[in-house]
Amino acid sequence: MSEVKVNKISPRTNCGTVQLGDSGDTITIPAGATITNNGTQTGFGRTGTVDWQTTIKTGDFTAANGEGYFVNTTSGAITVTLPASPSAGNIVSIKDYLNTADTNSITLGRNGSNIDGAASDVEMTTEGIAVTIVYADATQGWVVVNSGQRSDLVTPPEYITATGGTITTVCTNYKVHTFTGPGTFAITAGSGSLAKLDYLVLAGGGGGGGGESGYWTGGGGGAGGFRESKTSAVSGCWSASPLVSSTPLGPFSSPLSIPVSVGAAGSAGTTASPGCGSTAGGQGGNSIFSTITSTGGGGGGTATGDATGTKPARFGNPGGSGGGSGGGGTNPIGNGNTPPVSPPQGNNGGQGSVPSAGRGGGGGGAGAVGGTYPCGSGGAGVASSISSSPVTRAVGGDQGDGGTASANTGSGGGSNTCSPNASGAGGSGIVIIRYKFQ
Repeated sequence: MSEVKVNKISPRTNCGTVQLGDSGDTITIPAGATITNNGTQTGFGRTGTVDWQTTIKTGDFTAANGEGYFVNTTSGAITVTLPASPSAGNIVSIKDYLNTADTNSITLGRNGSNIDGAASDVEMTTEGIAVTIVYADATQGWVVVNSGQRSDLVTPPEYITATGGTITTVCTNYKVHTFTGPGTFAITAGSGSLAKLDYLVLAGGGGGGGGESGYWTGGGGGAGGFRESKTSAVSGCWSASPLVSSTPLGPFSSPLSIPVSVGAAGSAGTTASPGCGSTAGGQGGNSIFSTITSTGGGGGGTATGDATGTKPARFGNPGGSGGGSGGGGTNPIGNGNTPPVSPPQGNNGGQGSVPSAGRGGGGGGAGAVGGTYPCGSGGAGVASSISSSPVTRAVGGDQGDGGTASANTGSGGGSNTCSPNASGAGGSGIVIIRYKFQ
């Protein structure tokens, strides 16, 4: 193969034409070579793209072949007149610049040519829409070859940033928000698959039922409903309770404020002299976070000498965990997991004894049902280390111990003793939120 080395090839006459090869020849540009065009080109055809114009269009205008336009319709609808007498392969692109085409449309004026085979103008009315149209022929005219819209763009996932409650950092990459009273969990950043969280939502425990001084006892209060989720990808590695759900909350989109309600403790029932009006324990308050509601624990039933003289006052009350029924008769227990959720939020209360013994049943706990006479102990609670160290909560109230449950444990209060005869209030609830922040 011969080789010619020159610095410049020029036509024989000024402004003449230089031809490379003859018809049918192949001209090869080797790999790594660069061709720079400092002039104009013809005959190469377009590559299906346009040259985008940097001046934003804010009013009606006529488009030119090979150009793309950003169209701002914030001040009103705009008509884009397509090129007159187009040739096959002509191309135009339009983009809704400020995502307002759904309010003020962009009309494509056909200017004598069909658009997708129809002799009529068309409107762009989708927020953020962009279209590219190419002229095919006189039959179809301008046809859409590419279209997209703002919603096609997906925001990359972003870790949660939030405020509210008492905040601690655990295991380096996780935040824990603890609410011992009402508040707001405010998400200031976060999106997509990374904007999920796990939770412990515990309601207030029910109060212990009152009884007859020196004689019969009421039922123990039921523990507050205990609901918890754990997903290692969301909140890391920690030990959850047996009631755990594997479904976290989210994903959330920021900004978002989520109210937090923490259930109050159920009040203690009152004890009176035989036949003089003892009362049942009070119901614990619900705790609520996002879509999760944990039901307050059922109050323990009173013994036979109840305030109204009616039998229902002696029944254990339903709730997250049920209250134990009062002594002095075959009185129904309080049912736990009321209303029902899955996994269950608690257990039934215990059955009080018949009149000859006169002792109430224990309140249900998150981990077990309440005990019956002669061992009317409260049902066991459950442990969780969502906040770092394991803590046992949601224990059912014992019959006959008169104990008031500790705050923010969601435990049930104990029923009255023969002496000093007082019943105990339940423990208030708590809400704990855990998520990965980095």
